Amino acid sequence: MVELDREKLNILRLCPLFAGTDDEEVRRLLEAFDAKPGNYRKGEFLHNTETPFPRFGFVLSGMAEACIDDINGNRVIMADVVPGVTFGESLCYLGVEDSPVYVFAAEDTEVLWFSPEVLRSDDSEPFLSGIRKRFTAMLARRTLYMNNRIQVLSKLSLREKLITYFSELASEAGARTFTIPLSREDMATYIGANRSAVSREMAAMKKEGLIDYHMNTVKILD
Repeated sequence: MVELDREKLNILRLCPLFAGTDDEEVRRLLEAFDAKPGNYRKGEFLHNTETPFPRFGFVLSGMAEACIDDINGNRVIMADVVPGVTFGESLCYLGVEDSPVYVFAAEDTEVLWFSPEVLRSDDSEPFLSGIRKRFTAMLARRTLYMNNRIQVLSKLSLREKLITYFSELASEAGARTFTIPLSREDMATYIGANRSAVSREMAAMKKEGLIDYHMNTVKILD
């Protein structure tokens, strides 16, 4: 049985699978998912391409990046996985044998690995049914996230991509001032652009009075 301190229990509750649970319910969920711990150094791979996900991951500390390579071999970030967020759940549940996704530790990272078997059970016991409903809701939220990503990537110009991305972050923050959760290089990769081009375009937008920024804090101006 995995033992977690109060801070990590609270991180678990950031995930829709554990939201609103008490300590006893967390314990039952961890047992149901047969949770196994894993610790990874920065740069170490949590998962390689063309291999199945026998378990899906949950980040307790640090940060992992889920990526694919495009046809030219360039890295494309699918998601930055921060504490409280899962990864690989769809590929794991579906049993995909040759996943194109690879995951590595962007910094020293602590992970819990969850078995999907409880999700495949047809047991109608209320607690287990509740787990499956939570999992379905989590996948629905992930679909919305990917839709937001598509909205950014579908824009033709770099400025349109930046405006769309910043608008999404402002909406999430509920304010015109927000913090970009990615480094400048990772943000460029996320929106499908060159880092230098992103820096030049942001500087131009600032000069034109569209935005103001300092490091990773951005404000959308009137």
